[in-house]
Amino acid sequence: MAGKPVEALPMDLKEIALPRIDRGADPPTDTEQILTELLADVAGASEVRPDSHFFHELGADSLVMAHFCAKVRKRADLPSVSMKDVYRHPTIRALATALADSTPSPPAAAQTPQTTQEPQVPEPTAPTRRSHYVLCGVFQLLCFLGYAYLIAVVAVQGYEWISAGAGLFDAYLRAVVFGAVTLVVLCGLPILVKWVLVGRWKPVRFEVWGPAYIRFWLVKTLVRSNPLVLFVGSPLYSLYLRALGARIGRGVTIFSRNLPVCTDLLTIGDDTVVRKDSFLSCYRAHDRMIQTGSVTLGKNVYVSEATVIDIDTSLGDSSQLGHASTLYREQAVPAGERWHGSPAQPTDVDFRVAAPASCGLLRRTTHGVLQLATLLLFYVPLVIGGVDILLAGMPQLAVALEPGPAVLTSWVFYVDMLGVTAVVFFGGILVGLLVVATVPRLLSKFVTPDRAHPLYGVAHAAHRVIVVLTNRRFMTRLFGDSVAIVHYLRWVGWDLSTFEQTGSNFGTMVKHETPFLSSVGSGTMIADGLSMMNAEYSSTSFQVSRTSIGAHNFLGNRIAYPSRGRTGDNCLLATKVAIPVDGEIREGVGLLGSPSFEIPRSVARDATFDDLTSGDALRTLLRAKTRHNAGTIARFLLMGWFYFFVVTVLFSAAAELYASLGISAVALANVFVLLFTTLYYVFVERVTTAFNPLGALFCSIYDRRFWRRERYWKVPSENYLRIFNGTPFKNIVWRLLGVRIGRMVFDDGCSLTERAMATIGDECTLNSGSAVQCHSQEDGTFKSDFISIGSGCTLGVGAFVHYGVTIGDGALLEADSFLMKGETVPDGARWGGNPARPLDEKRGATGGGF
Repeated sequence: MAGKPVEALPMDLKEIALPRIDRGADPPTDTEQILTELLADVAGASEVRPDSHFFHELGADSLVMAHFCAKVRKRADLPSVSMKDVYRHPTIRALATALADSTPSPPAAAQTPQTTQEPQVPEPTAPTRRSHYVLCGVFQLLCFLGYAYLIAVVAVQGYEWISAGAGLFDAYLRAVVFGAVTLVVLCGLPILVKWVLVGRWKPVRFEVWGPAYIRFWLVKTLVRSNPLVLFVGSPLYSLYLRALGARIGRGVTIFSRNLPVCTDLLTIGDDTVVRKDSFLSCYRAHDRMIQTGSVTLGKNVYVSEATVIDIDTSLGDSSQLGHASTLYREQAVPAGERWHGSPAQPTDVDFRVAAPASCGLLRRTTHGVLQLATLLLFYVPLVIGGVDILLAGMPQLAVALEPGPAVLTSWVFYVDMLGVTAVVFFGGILVGLLVVATVPRLLSKFVTPDRAHPLYGVAHAAHRVIVVLTNRRFMTRLFGDSVAIVHYLRWVGWDLSTFEQTGSNFGTMVKHETPFLSSVGSGTMIADGLSMMNAEYSSTSFQVSRTSIGAHNFLGNRIAYPSRGRTGDNCLLATKVAIPVDGEIREGVGLLGSPSFEIPRSVARDATFDDLTSGDALRTLLRAKTRHNAGTIARFLLMGWFYFFVVTVLFSAAAELYASLGISAVALANVFVLLFTTLYYVFVERVTTAFNPLGALFCSIYDRRFWRRERYWKVPSENYLRIFNGTPFKNIVWRLLGVRIGRMVFDDGCSLTERAMATIGDECTLNSGSAVQCHSQEDGTFKSDFISIGSGCTLGVGAFVHYGVTIGDGALLEADSFLMKGETVPDGARWGGNPARPLDEKRGATGGGF
């Protein structure tokens, strides 16, 4: 009877059905009475007192309280309540008092932001024309076909010219010349196309799929595929941005691979540092429109890791923006101030660590020249020479790649190719494991912990090689979500000497600056996306320091953990939390949000499967999980090997047809590789879920249903999806993968972890770096549920939507927001922050926040 609405009961039973309230010293107010009834209905509790603790006494969890907040927001006679309010005031009486004292206003961080200009009310967005949608797709397809042909011309002509060299030294010189010319062409083409098609970027807004968007997409694609993007963190990277029109000062160092697109709107002053995984693209997609705007970073600015800087924002000279933070549109950080949080707000925390060192113009210039020389004199000849050696040592492959008699109809050829590709594929993995265990350890002798080394010297070069070699995504995907990941991380240098094996200690995406100063305590589990920030940078120096995570912790998704992190043992670190770097060490608590605040370490529901986490039960289940994960790893390797085999055969067929079709044969092979890649991994994913369909789950991590979900995450690949970002073709692929997606959705780089569990309405706008994740792992418990996103919604850059969420039509989730599990966003609402909460009643109420 507790779960039945009071209004539906006879009058004489209403008093009985009402939750019992403590009639102590202070009688409940009207607000307390209403909140009590709502909570009792959601939690299914027959007794709720005004001073009952939501989590400790009533046993509620964040999912229950999210539903409670949604019910409160539907009441016109009550102020809006967010999950942050619930955690800060975890009793009915405290929450009612806080609501009574509050007045309707935007969040404190965004209430009186320093703005660069007067707020602008956006113009209404016209309906998307289907003709534009179709014509855009046709143009993008033609561009891809043309680029495939261009790559074929360059590769074939270059290889033939190099092969015609008289002797080894002549072939080497030809390879160097070919590499230099190709580098100039590939680097110069995006710059030329940008200046011809766009000229200088200006603050504008234009419809996606329209003519202006086609030019924007072409420039964006070419700019981000430039080989110079590989030189991130180098002075060459800054030179490239200058060539694209950005105003970049002296001594600027940028470590983020998220390359700015509208570069003329980017201004960065001298000696500024931008850390990795940051977004400052100078554009955003909103409500089917592309909006461009300025980003201005003054002199000596420090932007930490995993930050999002929206358009029309600025940071003054010597200011700082902490990790896991966001600047919303029109926010401006005054000179000398330090801000953090999402949205950002002032703080006293100093995020700079590395002391300055001597690093002048000569050192930077020498470093850039050496990088180019290494690429041209070593890597390009090595790749070309490696192909020659492979052909010379494997006659079967040589026959396949040279014009001659038709061999593609012979079964012997395919048997030989299976053997060749197996040797290359599996042998490459073994060689890779050997390299990552030896070379980085030798190079680590050149880097002294807790010492400021100058950038672009011997120590920095050694450090960069360590970063590249020990952060191989293939390896962490191969071993992640299994007992093997602990052994692999130990193999590359992590300190896990006292580690307690759970079978799910790490996910498939974990990275670091140096493995030799990364340590994790016993019994700690990490969901996925951990980044160990054990290197600190200034504009002239870097230093590496030990980064340690305590014992018996649980870490959610997408966490950047700094070397000065102030958390100890037995902590719950929620998804996208900003780890505090000041104050006392937190132990035995949970942390949520940016800036973070304390929440309960765990609730009763999370202890459901505690009897499986120790003793004989754990050992038995762990052995079973290990066997299942081993089967998953075997499938992953077999799928990867077969893919490599088919791609090799496709190019063998192109070589066979080269005599009759010429370069067109190679261009067709490029096209067929993309087509095969897409259909192959769609097929792999469909087969993986054919007998184990995705659905809502609440189970232990030692449940076979969870192991099958791990298999679903590992075996199919999603890397190929990036090539479809910003095109109509991505919607087609999403549908093939099971996503219930509407018409003309604009997806600029969103990730969907469980495709068949997501519903996305018509004409939604999904920004780069956004994620829709239909699951959560919390300690030894796995939870998943469906997500529904209504028509016309916008997910901002880096926004994260958790499981069990419903987003109404036309709603907006601002950049870098974390929408917690179970939340319900009303139609037309504007939400933002970490955790996300209502920012105003309707998007147009304050200009939509633009």
